[in-house]
Amino acid sequence: MKSTSEKLSLIEKIGYSLGDLAANLVFQTLMTYLAYFYTDIYKLDANDATAIMFVVGTVAAFGFNPIVGAIADRTNSRWGKFRPWILWTAVPLGVVSVLAFSTPDFAYKGKVIYAVITYTLLLLLYAASNLPYSALSGVITGSMKERNSISSYRFVAVMFAQFFVQVFMLPIIIYAGEGNKALGIEIVMTWLAVTGTIMLLITFLTTSERVIPTEAQKSTVVEDLADLIKNKPWIIMLVLTTLTFVSLAMKGGSYVYYFENYIDASKLKSFINPVLEFLSSVGINFFGNDPVSAGFGLFNAGGIIFMIVGIGLSKALADKYGKRNVFGLFLLIATLFIIAFNFFESSSIELIFGSQILHGFFYGITIPLLWAMIADVADYSEWKNNRRATAIIFSAMMVGLKLGLTIGSSLVTKILDHYGYDANSVIGQRSEAIQGTKLLVSIYPAIPFLLGVGLLFFYEINKTMETQIELELKQRRNT
Repeated sequence: MKSTSEKLSLIEKIGYSLGDLAANLVFQTLMTYLAYFYTDIYKLDANDATAIMFVVGTVAAFGFNPIVGAIADRTNSRWGKFRPWILWTAVPLGVVSVLAFSTPDFAYKGKVIYAVITYTLLLLLYAASNLPYSALSGVITGSMKERNSISSYRFVAVMFAQFFVQVFMLPIIIYAGEGNKALGIEIVMTWLAVTGTIMLLITFLTTSERVIPTEAQKSTVVEDLADLIKNKPWIIMLVLTTLTFVSLAMKGGSYVYYFENYIDASKLKSFINPVLEFLSSVGINFFGNDPVSAGFGLFNAGGIIFMIVGIGLSKALADKYGKRNVFGLFLLIATLFIIAFNFFESSSIELIFGSQILHGFFYGITIPLLWAMIADVADYSEWKNNRRATAIIFSAMMVGLKLGLTIGSSLVTKILDHYGYDANSVIGQRSEAIQGTKLLVSIYPAIPFLLGVGLLFFYEINKTMETQIELELKQRRNT
């Protein structure tokens, strides 16, 4: 294993982080708005929307990601294994992102076919871009402290993307389309696509691959898969990633329904008006005057701001106590504030916003650690087998991500349908449907998080093992 200096410059850390900012302009939009876009904007039946998201998402998870991972591990170019994929997919990903959120005037069957094709292409290109990007974190440095650092930079950038999508996007969609959400989302996605493409190109230009397998470490796909099956930490991380993104997709995709159908609009207006008046007085009110969209934006803004604060603490805590321990403890605490939503009345606006802020802070501490732990699993595999297959390990985690996103997004529409949600209702939702939106932001997403906390008791890469693996691999690479 060849390795150069493990120290990363500030420019490289920022450049690398922009790649995930770009990816999350797409990913956060999918997680937050795809179900809502299909049911309330493109007017697909909830069952059809569920089927599209589940079937296409499952195919993408188990088909696209392993194939991309195996090919990426065997890519050889003057730019490395993973960086060229970022370059090759930058423009196509931007184009398809726009198409996936466009609303051509087809007959209903044509709408379904169009949604299937564009969603399939989007997930394929997302896998071809984001999987090599994620794998790049495993070869950009062999230092676990530097990985903790770059993960923190990366996920601060992710939070900026999430902040825009969850805070500003709905009001901007309404503003850009002059009330026409279909037109508004097309305009917004066009600008996001252009911005994301530029960021991916910057990532390609500013990063390097330093951990380079030797000829002796090359392996076949069969060997790589055999190594995975025997890799207990990898199996745990696969399940943990799946559970995490089931929860994220469920609560992220249900917030817009929660605000439109459960929250007391008059109480919300009274609560947020002083904030909106202040923002208007200084000329930075981007939220508009609609209490639901403005409240939705401010709700997400508070959570994300405190997530960023939590991310800032993540590296120091992980360096001292180990990723596993920090991740498990703070995921548990964050989950308690999700469960709390089940007990809030629709008029308890202060408690709802307060719980979101505290959830954001504690969950923020965990955010950089998931992907840093996956990079550690790649090191663990090399340590055990003297073979390195970074991309296929990350591809398996991307399977978990896509599967979690697919299951979570599908559950949003499925559960809403179970409780009788009617997107075309002009007289408001039935009490059962409103109760369903409440459960979708509380009890249902809490369950996978709690299962994930339990799994970590069986994850063996603690602080002591992290140090041992890093030291022994460094010795091997320098011989």
